[in-house]
Amino acid sequence: MTTTRTLLLSALTLASSHTMANWSTTVTAASDYTFNGVSQTQNDPALQASLDYGFDNGVYAGTWASNVDFADDSNLEVDFYVGKYVTLNDSWSADYGIAYYSYHGDSSSDDGNYPEVYTKFGFANSLGQTEFNFWYSWDYFGTGADHTVAMIAHSIEVAPGHTIRASFDVSNSLDGEKYMWDAGDKSYNHYRLAYQTSYEGFNIEVAAENTSLDYNTADERIVLSASRTFSL
Repeated sequence: MTTTRTLLLSALTLASSHTMANWSTTVTAASDYTFNGVSQTQNDPALQASLDYGFDNGVYAGTWASNVDFADDSNLEVDFYVGKYVTLNDSWSADYGIAYYSYHGDSSSDDGNYPEVYTKFGFANSLGQTEFNFWYSWDYFGTGADHTVAMIAHSIEVAPGHTIRASFDVSNSLDGEKYMWDAGDKSYNHYRLAYQTSYEGFNIEVAAENTSLDYNTADERIVLSASRTFSL
């Protein structure tokens, strides 16, 4: 089973649905589902959807689903999360919570289920928004291994409605005897550069990404995605 995801939750970003009112859903079509640079669909397209509920005090909860392909009969990922978004001052914000990843389709798919906690900080000024994000699991993909992901990212609006987002993250297994990636690495780096815009109510992203891993589901690629959010 391969690993890693951009949201962190791919489902949530630092400026995720914390400002939404009550129920919302987002549907996404992507040319690939990458999890911190590693394809979860054997380099094939993905159809994804989320259902979220946001409270006025910044608390949110939701679920997110995507097709997957781990070269076995596993074909579906369903995630659940609950967290809180807070504004610390005019420049800083924080987002923290817990997520649970579950897998379906094969009799042993749920062996890979695991929990994860996350904390994300955002700093906004005239030069754009900078993110400092951290994820930790104590049972990564059901192996019992401690695992962390640390990310720094920066987004800048280069023209009205046109944003460039650059990010760098490090995935690190803290127990190589319980979990390593296919290439035998305990850790790896992931680099991503994305262009983001919107058109006719759709959010569109084109991203170039690569990792330091050396196998075909983690090499350089261009990922195109289009999503639309609906208030319920």
